[in-house]
Amino acid sequence: MAGPDSMQFRISKASDTSWPPLILLHGSGGSEMDMLPLAASVAPGAATLSLRGAIPWEEGYAFFRRRPDRSLDEASLRDEAQALAGFLRQLPVSQGWTERPVLIGFSNGAIMAAALVLLFPELMRGAALLRPLSPFAPSAVPRLDGMPILVLDAARDERRQPQDGADQAALLSQAGAAVSHRSTASGHRLCEVDLEILRDWLARAFPADRRGPLSGV
Repeated sequence: MAGPDSMQFRISKASDTSWPPLILLHGSGGSEMDMLPLAASVAPGAATLSLRGAIPWEEGYAFFRRRPDRSLDEASLRDEAQALAGFLRQLPVSQGWTERPVLIGFSNGAIMAAALVLLFPELMRGAALLRPLSPFAPSAVPRLDGMPILVLDAARDERRQPQDGADQAALLSQAGAAVSHRSTASGHRLCEVDLEILRDWLARAFPADRRGPLSGV
């Protein structure tokens, strides 16, 4: 399915409304199909929007460009975050969602999710950043006012430096988010332990009797 400016996505309605809506952001070289099994495992029956990155990359897509040395292209990240935020602003009304969504991003998608949290925090209820990397130092630290955020890194991640997850967690904590920083013994790829941590965090952070109303969108 295509949205504004030909943004590609897959969307499903909730069969279990005890979960918040989930927005799924895949890793480098992936597609909108990649994160669907994860969502089905950690929040079966949740409403989902699984997005495809707008940048062709390797044999798939990414959410922003990298420079030849693979460092982040901050201008591309900010531009793509702006475009994605514009799309997400239209979504709750069109889908009949009664609360703001939770972002779940992996790798490249986790970097984009972190950028959205820092630049447009009013659009989401919380975020899970799986194998993240801090997108940039914001010009002004936003007020996240207790937003639940999971930062999940790995001790043997060959694509990240050992401090990347801790740096991301520290920045978000400084902004006032309720950050849970966890680390597994695995590599860059997600494993069953990651899914267990994510499943437990979702259930604890967003129990049915503490759902936030849709606002600010």
